Amino acid sequence: MAVVSISMPDELLRRIDGFADEHGYTGRSEVVREGARDLLGEFEDRRLEDRELMGVITVVFDFETTSVEGRMMRLRHEHDTLVASNFHSHVGDHYCMELFILDGTLEEISTFVGKIRATKDTLTVDYSVIPVDDFTRTLAGSE
Repeated sequence: MAVVSISMPDELLRRIDGFADEHGYTGRSEVVREGARDLLGEFEDRRLEDRELMGVITVVFDFETTSVEGRMMRLRHEHDTLVASNFHSHVGDHYCMELFILDGTLEEISTFVGKIRATKDTLTVDYSVIPVDDFTRTLAGSE
């Protein structure tokens, strides 16, 4: 097995170590390997490939970090054909939330989510994906 060196904030390292201790991992390397496997496998669902999907992405960031809001708007414009809708809201005293509604393929949505996750100073990024044909079938059944 290869040995690699990575940089991360001290607080994240403390959280990884605490997680390893609390959940019975042999050490931080095992936690990082599992996290990497999960992240890499996240968008490998064969049932979603070659289907039109609807995605909902929620991003939270500190409003004083103005570069995040600017980056969200640049991504929105760069992916204008993918982003069906976008909503900005203030949450609490110091936070902003961006909500993106996407309509596209698994590859397009995963690329967009990856770019948002790579944006420095985002606090949380959550998303869900549903095939549009499943969604429309569900709606048709409720009529």
